[in-house]
Amino acid sequence: MSMNISELTNDMRHVTVEGTVEKITEPRTVNLRAGGSAQVADAIIADNTGNIKLSLWDDQIKMIKEGDKILIENGYTQAFRGENSLNIGRYGKITVLDA
Repeated sequence: MSMNISELTNDMRHVTVEGTVEKITEPRTVNLRAGGSAQVADAIIADNTGNIKLSLWDDQIKMIKEGDKILIENGYTQAFRGENSLNIGRYGKITVLDA
């Protein structure tokens, strides 16, 4: 069951949400706590209730583009610098839906 973006609050688990990709930032390289580095980009996804930042890591960055309608399954939310963001995580899934 998909939720509205406006219903997402901090520290939610098992989030399923649909939205349209409004913007994707240029990927940047971050150093991981466990060592090594990863590419990360921020996407803004929106539905008719609001928008939220979605963090994309490595291969996920190439999976979507601006204008895509996407489904996030089993994601989670967290606050970063006071702003709620949606994350896909290890067990989550991102699917591009047919327009």
